[in-house]
Amino acid sequence: MSKTDFSRRGVLRTGAIAGAGVALPTIFTASSASAFTNEPTGSTVTLGFNVPQTGPYADEGADELRAYELAVEHLNGGGDGGMMNTFSSKSLKGNGILGKKVEYVTGDTQTKSDAARASAKSMIEKDGAVMITGGSSSGVAVAVQGLCQEAGVIFMAGLTHSNDTTGKDRKANGFRHFFNAYMSGAALAPVLQNLYGSERRAYHLTADYNWGWTQQESIQAATEALGWQTVNNVLTPLAQTDFSSYIAPVINSGADVLVLNHYGGNMVNSLTNAVQFGLREKQVNGTDFEIVVPLYSELMAKGAGQNIKGIVGSQNWDWKLQDEGTKAFVQSFGQKYGFPPSQAAQTCYAQTLLYADAVERAGSFNPCAVGAALEGFEFDGLGNGPTLYRAEDHQCFKDVLVVRGAENPQDEFHLVEIVEVTPVGQVTYPHDHPMFAGGDLGKCNPGA
Repeated sequence: MSKTDFSRRGVLRTGAIAGAGVALPTIFTASSASAFTNEPTGSTVTLGFNVPQTGPYADEGADELRAYELAVEHLNGGGDGGMMNTFSSKSLKGNGILGKKVEYVTGDTQTKSDAARASAKSMIEKDGAVMITGGSSSGVAVAVQGLCQEAGVIFMAGLTHSNDTTGKDRKANGFRHFFNAYMSGAALAPVLQNLYGSERRAYHLTADYNWGWTQQESIQAATEALGWQTVNNVLTPLAQTDFSSYIAPVINSGADVLVLNHYGGNMVNSLTNAVQFGLREKQVNGTDFEIVVPLYSELMAKGAGQNIKGIVGSQNWDWKLQDEGTKAFVQSFGQKYGFPPSQAAQTCYAQTLLYADAVERAGSFNPCAVGAALEGFEFDGLGNGPTLYRAEDHQCFKDVLVVRGAENPQDEFHLVEIVEVTPVGQVTYPHDHPMFAGGDLGKCNPGA
């Protein structure tokens, strides 16, 4: 499939146009002979990869698609097998899923909930996708997860960091491998205290959608527990590209820390504007001014360039980890594409393998059987050490990374250095924690 194929709006099937992402009614049907939506009856099974190919998170989406292609190649017996060789579960044999060759369709979420739902509907209704995965926005993830619950298919979330995804908006048909905003706050707080002390005044700029809201809430709670004060929290539009008008008021606010609750291109632009306004050289009451980005990635660091030096944040995973699963994935991805994978790539690759493995262990594509195989599943070998899919909320629990922009990177692929691997116990919380309250998994929907 060519790069030009990926850029087309709509849904593509293995190189040929299979249907446009048009608005469709929220009606899902299964044939009377089927026990569940889109039960595979032939020699193939179709997965739906729904990622941002345009918009502020498009760089993440491009790497997600690379990882999905690699996962399909490995599942079908191609390449070196990657993490299938290190995965603690040995159900996957490289002969597809339950002996069926894996095919896939793709859609462009545009980082817009309506567009993401439309493309997911098309993949389910027109292309027969039995599982949907992808996304680099929590707004998109929540919307598509709800749609998959209605449709009777499994949703394996891609990049979604909002507490809501496995909190108030959790669904029985949805599962999240990525960490969340609470975990970022829990991992970052002790590091921020060691670096900057406990008497800080923070000014927040926050992306105005559900990820930004819960990220800000989480980092504010974690830092105020240290003794920090929150001077202000200003919401910024997701479509914003120039943040100068938002940065200027920070200068005379009395704050000595700027927290950028931004991701993707938003973070690159807001950090660049902050540096242009001289915040990195500023002192407040004799204290060096600091900038914190609670969530970022190697891809964002590359976009930010020199501005990322010394900036502290958190990541779900990093290609420089030395566990066997990470090394196997980095080798496979690097051989295919010529550069290391991002956390977006690792998350989406792992989600694809986890779904396929659950189908194999369940002996069925029925989403309720797959969900049962994932709930409470403990595994290792996919990066980040021993991992649990908690049954109560379908949230993955594993180690979390605290990272910092390298001062003297050896090349463009070493812009981020790992400061600390935070053990899973430090970021684990009760499933009924107040930040995750109000949701109900409900019951699995097979769609028939």
